[in-house]
Amino acid sequence: MIIEPNLQTKLFGLNEIFDELSNLFINNKLPSKILLSGPKGSGKSTLAYHFINYIFSKNEQYPYNYNEKTIYNDNKSYILVNNKTHPNFFLVDLHKEKKNIEISQSREMINYINKSSFNQLPRIILIDNAENLNKNSLNSLLKIVEEPNYNVVFIFIHNNNKKLPDTLKSRCLLYKVHLSFKKTLDITNHLLNENLLNLLHKDFINHYFTPGNFVNLINFAKENNIDLTQYDLNNFLLHLINEKIYIKNYFVKSYIYFLIELYFLKIFNNSINKNKILDLYTKFIYKINNTFTYNLDHEALFLEFKSKILHE
Repeated sequence: MIIEPNLQTKLFGLNEIFDELSNLFINNKLPSKILLSGPKGSGKSTLAYHFINYIFSKNEQYPYNYNEKTIYNDNKSYILVNNKTHPNFFLVDLHKEKKNIEISQSREMINYINKSSFNQLPRIILIDNAENLNKNSLNSLLKIVEEPNYNVVFIFIHNNNKKLPDTLKSRCLLYKVHLSFKKTLDITNHLLNENLLNLLHKDFINHYFTPGNFVNLINFAKENNIDLTQYDLNNFLLHLINEKIYIKNYFVKSYIYFLIELYFLKIFNNSINKNKILDLYTKFIYKINNTFTYNLDHEALFLEFKSKILHE
């Protein structure tokens, strides 16, 4: 199942924000700085790509289908944006295996903005994973965001599990993207074209998951021939740690941390001594944050979790 946001031609569950943004655009009131903030996998980037296509495709063949919230595969702007060749679109994103969006990326974006425009359409700068801007790239960006060139729109995508500097947030029109548990399941079922409840053990059905989390998990399980209906959370974590799948799989390495949090939630809800569980959770989350921040030994942390918490 393809989950890349730029390839999602159907928008699910975020119609209200889309409608508000489109009304602002129609009435020439669209702000130059927009921030979409919410959990990873909740559809923020997909929403941004749909809104971008709505703007770019208005006078093209196969324009955006507003009523159905659908992008046509044969639309010219859809193809150009995906090929990163649209003259009015520029993407700044975290490169794979990198910890930060670097200053060179900000400088490349600034050079793009300072070039002459080819048409009357707005130029849209999409900055995905904005929470990963390093200090230098953020400072460079703030200078041009403060007083952007004419007809330039910045759209920032923010994972709200991580902090975004107030110096950036305060300059943007903020939209908080939040999905109810029911809406999360409905969207996931649409994306998978099958009932999620038939694919997972009940341990994995939790409101902390997003459609993106669920689809990534199902994709991973299918690629590795894992039947998730036969694994509870405890056994699945043991399998990932014992087989050391995380060593060559960045998704698994980051996803184990998410599953660890989910595991603590599960045992907290079922425990009589909640203070003890809360104390263990606090200590491990602190270690997790330090491991990511300072690029420490992930394997040592996983083995410690296995021996002290999973008791294996």
